Amino acid sequence: MEWETVIGLEIHAQLATKSKIFSGASTAYGSEPNTQACAIDLGLPGVLPVLNEEAVHKAVLFGMAIEAEITPYSVFARKNYFYPDLPKGYQISQMELPIVGEGHLEIEVDGNSKQIGITRAHLEEDAGKSLHEDFHGLTGIDLNRAGTPLLEIVSEPDMRSAREAVAYMKTLHELVRYLDICDGNMQEGSFRCDANVSVRPKGQKAFGTRAEIKNINSFKFVEKAINHEIERQIELIENGGKVVQETRLYDSVKDETRSMRSKEEANDYRYFPDPDLLPVFISEDYKALVKTQLPELPQAKKHRFKDQYALDEENAAILTCSCQLADYFEAVLKDSGCEAKLCANWITGELSAALNKAGLEISGSPVDHKRLAGLLARISDNTISGKIAKQVFEEMWKSAATADEIIAAKGLKQITDTSAIEAVIDKIIAGNPGQVEQYRSGKDKVFAFFVGQVMKEMQGKANPGEVNKMLKAKLSQ
Repeated sequence: MEWETVIGLEIHAQLATKSKIFSGASTAYGSEPNTQACAIDLGLPGVLPVLNEEAVHKAVLFGMAIEAEITPYSVFARKNYFYPDLPKGYQISQMELPIVGEGHLEIEVDGNSKQIGITRAHLEEDAGKSLHEDFHGLTGIDLNRAGTPLLEIVSEPDMRSAREAVAYMKTLHELVRYLDICDGNMQEGSFRCDANVSVRPKGQKAFGTRAEIKNINSFKFVEKAINHEIERQIELIENGGKVVQETRLYDSVKDETRSMRSKEEANDYRYFPDPDLLPVFISEDYKALVKTQLPELPQAKKHRFKDQYALDEENAAILTCSCQLADYFEAVLKDSGCEAKLCANWITGELSAALNKAGLEISGSPVDHKRLAGLLARISDNTISGKIAKQVFEEMWKSAATADEIIAAKGLKQITDTSAIEAVIDKIIAGNPGQVEQYRSGKDKVFAFFVGQVMKEMQGKANPGEVNKMLKAKLSQ
């Protein structure tokens, strides 16, 4: 039997506010356990939550970016369940009237575009964290995250493969960082995913029974977890079993999902409007104001880079994968006065490789845009060759020196004196009569030998264009 996969994702994006959603406690990461949970986060008697206006602003900004309906009258509710890291015994969330309604997101897989529906995006507070290490068989509770503002983004079940799910998650990750509403740090739990997965016979309209895989915090693990769950469900059904609706965890060490608990329905949580929080009214004037604050979005920027700078699809996609990288590229382009292709190739090539090796983002690059622009300008005006430029870049990465300072200190200026190049070429040709004969008998590959010998003799400083031109002329005589 041929099977079809149905996938929907619930993304939890931690909003980049300095304080929590209903209190003034800090949201900074990495503090000592239980040092950032105030009386409001703990739900102590007599305290009252106060909504963080900035969290609302960031939610509405996201809604505008996905062309969603912004709910004019939004209500907070209590989601009741009992777990050690939920100090109040309920989570303040939204149920019937979320702040962001239906929208959509465009993804690309193998060059094909697909629109993924977004059902809703609602504000809620995060729970604390259970710690199972170093407690000698006991569990510790860290409530620093309790009350941290989250935007839960719920997709329609529109994805049909793990690759589509990863593409959607990456596109959403890129978007929230462009909007500067979430830092997207998956290692710190700022951007995490629950995946709802089911299978059905090909052609069947009714959905199969779904299982939810909780708290996946990397793109690689999302793909692996979904693919494993697909295989598990198909094998189970084909062997006469039935998929049960449940919550599962993905074990990355064993590469498997395992049952965590039966999946709750909404009525299990006994939602009701929070009596301590007023409804949120979003006026048309407020929406108009927020809309003016939308930045150029990733897809629009990518298309502009292709049109304005004549970049290919790959370079345009890489350069616009983050707002910071796109800004860096345009700053280098402006300061260097070089062709866009040269700037793009260096940023996506040498610079990106160095950043990846060092585990750095573009914002932490030791080579700022002004210094890289200075290096590219020296390539463009033939002061140095591309090969020498790589040596200069390595020195720039390790020091604060400019390209001009390194070129001068190490004597790396390119030799363009044709008489000097000609003298070396004559010497190489005279010393290799066998290779000359091979070239003249039609073995064109020998030409690379001559280029290499000339460049070696001149310590890589000869202008490659001149070397190629003069060698061809000499060997053709």
